[in-house]
Amino acid sequence: MTVHPIEPLYDENSEILILGSFPSVKSRETGFFYGHAQNRFWRVMARICSSETPVGIEDKKRLMLENKIALWDVIHSCEIIGSSDSSIKNVVPNDLSVILNTANIKRIFVNGKKAESLYKKYIEKETGIKAVALPSTSPANASWSEERLYEEWSARLGNRKQ
Repeated sequence: MTVHPIEPLYDENSEILILGSFPSVKSRETGFFYGHAQNRFWRVMARICSSETPVGIEDKKRLMLENKIALWDVIHSCEIIGSSDSSIKNVVPNDLSVILNTANIKRIFVNGKKAESLYKKYIEKETGIKAVALPSTSPANASWSEERLYEEWSARLGNRKQ
């Protein structure tokens, strides 16, 4: 079993929660979300937030919190081969109440189909909140260009410029 090594990112002002499935090997190594250099998440979010693409973890945290966005993943622990979502089994979900009881979450989004299916299976009944599925920013989702991801994500999230 691999246990999720990254704490959720949120504060009392967070209004949007974005959930992935489980951190990739690179994210587990770097100790923060979307750590693979080829993942388009940070570039897409920077554009949505009218900001420079953050480089370090502190800049990434600041970008999210300043734009009232919380980050975490659906899974607390699982068996996984490398970073392959398709290999995930024996899932233990995260308890989102730690975020939902503190933050002012108005909408939950899931990053990719695997996060969507896991959320529906393990968490939706608990929270009573339907999640909006967004196309995965993972490099494995090669059929979606970065521009197309930006267009879809920004249409759903709205302009986050505060």
